[in-house]
Amino acid sequence: MNTPFDIEPPQPRRSLVGSLRASFLTGLVVIAPVGLTIWLIWSVVGWIDGFVLPLVPQAYHPDRMIQDFFGLDPSVQINVRGLGVVIFLMFTIFVGWLAKGFIGRSLIHFAENLVERTPVVRTIYSGIKQISETIFAQSERSFEKACLIEYPRKGIWALGFISTDAKGEVTAKAGDPNEAMVSIFLPTTPNPTSGFLLFFPKKDVIELDMSVEDAAKLVISAGLVYPPERAKSENSDLLELADNVAEAEKERLEG
Repeated sequence: MNTPFDIEPPQPRRSLVGSLRASFLTGLVVIAPVGLTIWLIWSVVGWIDGFVLPLVPQAYHPDRMIQDFFGLDPSVQINVRGLGVVIFLMFTIFVGWLAKGFIGRSLIHFAENLVERTPVVRTIYSGIKQISETIFAQSERSFEKACLIEYPRKGIWALGFISTDAKGEVTAKAGDPNEAMVSIFLPTTPNPTSGFLLFFPKKDVIELDMSVEDAAKLVISAGLVYPPERAKSENSDLLELADNVAEAEKERLEG
């Protein structure tokens, strides 16, 4: 039986292989996110360049322009990435600016009507359009707050996201029409892009103080990454102390 006065046995020293293994794993944790991010950006830039640069005349390729400017041997290969991304960004901005005008909207409406009459293409186009609008139209389609709901039964709590207030036929037929209901997206772990759409009475939903981003991290990590605790009591005590000091200083000046 151990007592508080027992001397803890010395920890066994790690072998050289164990120390090297621990250092390697620590370095891997540090390097892997940075390396994967750089690799992903480099691959995406190369993919866009490979798609866009063939559309640009050979004389305006960055490697050709550098060779001509410095008078290098044409056999010397110079890999310059990024011009395709710049051209793609400028083209996308131009298309977006054009689509906001009357002529652009008319052309898009005509093209969409034409696509809707094509049996196979309309299915692919509608699916890609819905995904694009969901991903990029964040101003009107973002989750409001993170919440807790009792699911799949009482006593078991699940982390969800409040989408919007339920309306129309859902509220009319799901329960009391006079009782407010909200639509809840219940994500799956560790892939939060799939999940379930649930409708709950608003009184049964517990809103959380954590942000939607912190709640998403909690879902993706399967409960391993919790948001930092907010020291509300400490902040309130500091604010109260500051108010007392300000009040005392005010009374001293008036006296």
